[in-house]
Amino acid sequence: MRHRDLVVLVLIFCLALMFLLPASSQPSPSELLTIALNCSRNYCALLEGSPQTAGMRSGLVRLAPGKTCGWHSTGQHEEALVILHGQGQARIKGKASHSLVAPMLTYIPPATEHNVENTGTGWLEYVYVVAPVQKE
Repeated sequence: MRHRDLVVLVLIFCLALMFLLPASSQPSPSELLTIALNCSRNYCALLEGSPQTAGMRSGLVRLAPGKTCGWHSTGQHEEALVILHGQGQARIKGKASHSLVAPMLTYIPPATEHNVENTGTGWLEYVYVVAPVQKE
């Protein structure tokens, strides 16, 4: 599968999530949103929450060999990583790491401290999608 095809699939995935996620207390976006993907940096925000979405955020990450995104927690959010290119490791605090190889989807549950590391020889590229957990 070509890189461009994967990007299109990721965007379809993100749009599908927007419609499948339960409504949150934040206002829903009132209009269709399109974003040009002309990201030249190692990180590019795609969706940044309200008012673009009802709480979902998304971004494109490019990690050079040996680099990491840095330890962070999902807090009260769940996260999906769509691996587009390369290979790496998803490191979960206190647990075994998980191999990441494109193309792949990885789910990270709420309240999970984690890091992503590029363990390959080329770029590791992935899209993350973070959404708030519905409180029942």
